[in-house]
Amino acid sequence: MVYNQHHRHSAIRYVTPNQRHEGKDHAILEQRKKVYAAVRARHPARWSGAIRNWNRIDNVWVNPPKEIRAEEQQRGRNA
Repeated sequence: MVYNQHHRHSAIRYVTPNQRHEGKDHAILEQRKKVYAAVRARHPARWSGAIRNWNRIDNVWVNPPKEIRAEEQQRGRNA
């Protein structure tokens, strides 16, 4: 099994790194939004809240710069 072709990462909304790098994640995430919305519309009693957030995450870091980490920490404190 090749990791980048098969492992779906939660940090990039459960697409593989290859799908992300190739730009295929846009279509995959849009399709997931449609599927979840349709299922929720058919069976609203099964949903206690909003559907999963399938919006694309624009910036993903393995080791974010200090400035980015500081901003994220500050947002966490203010939330």
